[in-house]
Amino acid sequence: MDRRNFIISSAAVAAGFARPSLAALTTFPSQTITMYCPFTAGGATDAIMRLIANSMAKTLDTPVIIANKPGAGGTLTATTIRNAKPDGYTLTQVPIGMVRMPHMQAKPTYDFTEDFTFICNVTGYTLGLIVPANSPFHSVQDVVDYAKKNPGALNYASTGVAASPNLLFANFAQLADVDVNHIPYKGDADMLVAVLGEHVDVGTGTATFAPHVDAGKVRLLATYGEKRSERWPDVPTLKELGYDIVSESPWGIAGPKGMDPETVQVLADAIETSLKEQRVLDALGEYVKPVLYIPPKEYATWVQELYKSEEELINRLGLANTL
Repeated sequence: MDRRNFIISSAAVAAGFARPSLAALTTFPSQTITMYCPFTAGGATDAIMRLIANSMAKTLDTPVIIANKPGAGGTLTATTIRNAKPDGYTLTQVPIGMVRMPHMQAKPTYDFTEDFTFICNVTGYTLGLIVPANSPFHSVQDVVDYAKKNPGALNYASTGVAASPNLLFANFAQLADVDVNHIPYKGDADMLVAVLGEHVDVGTGTATFAPHVDAGKVRLLATYGEKRSERWPDVPTLKELGYDIVSESPWGIAGPKGMDPETVQVLADAIETSLKEQRVLDALGEYVKPVLYIPPKEYATWVQELYKSEEELINRLGLANTL
């Protein structure tokens, strides 16, 4: 993704500070807010969402809880939200897997363009390709060479079917012209266990792997960003290795269709406030996640454009209507 799309002008930010809090002008919230995390507990997304929820609870003076509902590439919460009341008390994280899944399903279980109210974008991911510490692969080229010599023998783990790590590696495999075997897991935590236990040859996921890379328990062969990660400046990007693949897999928050705009703004303001808290910023740094805040109106437009670009990717990979 072009990171310039996420830059909010200083004037807009200043205006945000100047406006009165809508929380003081409405009766919302008056009960517990549930935010669904479509991935397993213990992963980077879960950890960040819990910190944001704790901050929101203080700002809104009401409990905000995280409910995990992993599986299906991070899309199981879509139907939960679609069927919820549009009162602002039931929300979900929106990973890119949720954006692209309808393009892959012969009979989509939800309508991405119609079923949700989009609140704001929050952050994204540093994504990478990892192998066990004892792996014979010391470079991306080692992986490609092995896969070419042993078609269908290389097993790679991802965080779920249609999740960004899966699609990015599938794109890489197509560009490298290799035949590989995909083993999906329910999230980063499970994917990491598979790599650490040497149950797979390669893992593709978010920087939940960061402490394991730093500790020498897994080896990071490449990242998927536009530029090298400041945390691992010696690790190349797939782009500089000759593969036209760049992604930060941004994610946001949404609720059911038909939410009151004032309620949306109250929630967006609380989330924006959380992204300024030091403990949240520290956690984002730990998991190598950038702040990519986009306010409600801009996010609603931007995510629909993303929906169209994901359709193009799915069609190019030959994955349309395959589920």
